[in-house]
Amino acid sequence: MSDILMPKATAVWLLDNTSLTFTQIADFCGLHYLEVKGIADGDVAENMRGVDPIAGGMLSREEIRKGEGDESYKLKKAASKIAHIPQPKRKGSRYTPVIRRQDKPDAVAWFIRNHPEVSDAQISKLIGTTKSTINNVRDKSHWNSPNIRPVDPVTLGLCTQIELDEVIAKSADKRRKLEAEKAEKFEGPGLAPAQDEASAYEPEEKPSDGGNVSADDIFKNFS
Repeated sequence: MSDILMPKATAVWLLDNTSLTFTQIADFCGLHYLEVKGIADGDVAENMRGVDPIAGGMLSREEIRKGEGDESYKLKKAASKIAHIPQPKRKGSRYTPVIRRQDKPDAVAWFIRNHPEVSDAQISKLIGTTKSTINNVRDKSHWNSPNIRPVDPVTLGLCTQIELDEVIAKSADKRRKLEAEKAEKFEGPGLAPAQDEASAYEPEEKPSDGGNVSADDIFKNFS
């Protein structure tokens, strides 16, 4: 199936302005042979205005002459003149619709609470906000602080899940470091082993005779 725009209108123009066969026109426009014949007979696309494929850059005059000179020749669509031009990359901050801009502080609060490892620069680039706004939300000096609630930026429509996952993944090492420092800070002193505590109460030396002590042994020190 051809990807010619407005194939029937193109077929009308080719029928009116060239001597190409029905088969050639049908192949080029992606139509059935009988459909092209119906257009020529006036049964299909009646009163339709033709579209010039040469002016539209879809076909060249040289290609038409080749087809008119050889009925078995299949017309080739002209190469697009703009397909090879690379599209410029978007620069600057992300554009956010006006209706979504009021939700940015909620997204900032979500990052501060759930992913403190993500830098302010990453947050700013991802949701299109400023560092001053991030600082205001963090220290609760934002003008709308009482109404700010942490909400996932994907839910708010400020970024895609893939973009969010990519930012979080880049900061994974920093998060592990923060968690390790937090664990070390709150780790209490260890307890002595139970065996050592028990041994502290054991007598240094036990009587070799099973604990039998005579009266002479007791009173000999008082003589």
